[in-house]
Amino acid sequence: MSKISISFSLLFSFCSLFANAQTKSISKNNNSLPRPKLVVGIVVDQMRWDYLYRYHDLYSSTGGFKRLLGEGFSCENTFIPYIPTVTAAGHTCIYTGSIPAIHGIVGNSWYDNIQKKEMYCTDDSTVATVGSETVAVGKMSPRNMFATTIGDELRLATNFRSKVIAVSCKDRASILPGGHDPNGAYWYDNKTGNFVTSTYYKQTLPEWVQTFNDRKIVDSLYALNWNLAADSSQYPLYSTADSSDYEGTQIVDGKTTFPYPLSQFIGKDYGKIMFTPHANTMTTDMAIAALKGEKLGLGDVPDMLAVSYSTPDYIGHTNGPNSWEQMDDYIRLDKEIGRLLATLDAQVGKGNYTVFLSADHGAAHAARFSETHNLPGGAFSESALKNDMNEQLKNKYGFPNIIKGINEYQVTFNNDLLSRTENINREDLTNWVIRYLMARPEVASAFSFNKISQALIPEVQKERTINGYFAQRCGDIQFIPKPGYFGGSDKGTTHGAWNPYDAHIPLVWYGWGIKHGETNRETYMTDIAATVAALLHIQMPSGCIGKVIPEAFK
Repeated sequence: MSKISISFSLLFSFCSLFANAQTKSISKNNNSLPRPKLVVGIVVDQMRWDYLYRYHDLYSSTGGFKRLLGEGFSCENTFIPYIPTVTAAGHTCIYTGSIPAIHGIVGNSWYDNIQKKEMYCTDDSTVATVGSETVAVGKMSPRNMFATTIGDELRLATNFRSKVIAVSCKDRASILPGGHDPNGAYWYDNKTGNFVTSTYYKQTLPEWVQTFNDRKIVDSLYALNWNLAADSSQYPLYSTADSSDYEGTQIVDGKTTFPYPLSQFIGKDYGKIMFTPHANTMTTDMAIAALKGEKLGLGDVPDMLAVSYSTPDYIGHTNGPNSWEQMDDYIRLDKEIGRLLATLDAQVGKGNYTVFLSADHGAAHAARFSETHNLPGGAFSESALKNDMNEQLKNKYGFPNIIKGINEYQVTFNNDLLSRTENINREDLTNWVIRYLMARPEVASAFSFNKISQALIPEVQKERTINGYFAQRCGDIQFIPKPGYFGGSDKGTTHGAWNPYDAHIPLVWYGWGIKHGETNRETYMTDIAATVAALLHIQMPSGCIGKVIPEAFK
């Protein structure tokens, strides 16, 4: 039998097995294609894979993590297949099944080499804010993303009868997962405490969103302050001291210990909530409001809800992975996910919906934490590198600001200057910068993008660099830090590298069509959209390179 015949037979058998595996019809029409009524994507911003198990014994029996692991299917070795591992690229990859080299979202922001200006990932000057008088917060849309999402494909497959809603406190974590043609994408305005959208989507807020905003939940949550969720004796078992010299202070100046007084911010500062677990609660409340307001999962075709929890990223950047704050955040997040699942049970019915839980990236240990425990790593300043190089290059060539910027470990030349003068040879400049970087103690390798095929680096680093490269939006030289090193502050931490602490993420499937179990086979963030497409029997997104994870299916 030919390979083509074998592949077709296997595909036919798989599809037949999957269709017959469902014992409960979700439609009044017995001839309809078996599908879940609702797909819910849960993305946790800055969730290292090990958080699934590090605090396992502290997670609630009625919470989300134990339920997902205990009844669902876990892909234990899921990796991000590109760099930089940052929020915008991660959320886009999950829902498009694609990579920055194809979908174009190369970072949270970038210098656009065609438009010759700095760009934020969801910038759109042609639209306006809906739901707030804060002008900038709503000048956003998904137009900078070049591929469709799984939500777009679901809408296309059902002739736009399916509803797709995206919710997050971060604009990019709602807009990019929502896709190009959702029924709504909503994000938080920290100036007003309201959830907003833009005229890209609609001209006025739906009544259910306005009702949600009128409740001013943020003030109610501030009134609770931030106290420990578990007994204080538990925290030293999992984390370093409550106050460590590597922790930043984003809530109250100079304060790095519990409890955190928040009631002082009622009606005054709606941004502080993002550095507390209460923003997770607010996100769950908004997701539940969307479920009920849009009647998701109650129609004749599948719907989709994309939910992203942003607070772990804010707390992680400020306090680091080994802090009491991050530990407390995950104890509370577990309960929030459990509450969301309970609401799905009540509205859609257990067994009628499918959930996946993943993350956009992980995080490195805080630099000072690594130093204290004799671990390799540390922090360095990218702006200091830029300034030092520019000073030396000015002495060499006689021109200031030859290096335009350093972002996501990419060096961008001042190409306007280089095009105006014949006194700087680009190849000589490139070689000089590479030699400079290679002499730095924190740098493992450096190479020009246009010579990456010749770079003497491990294949995994080469592949992930290529996958993250989109010429219009990337720099001229890439450098790879040594393990544990990152560009940023010695307070808190950050992410963006290829290493497992940044690129090894959780991926857990649960609900309709999903069996209980796990696999240690290497899977990738790009496989999520492909697997959802197979589950729904719809086309993969337009830039998808992922592969279906058949082990997860019943």
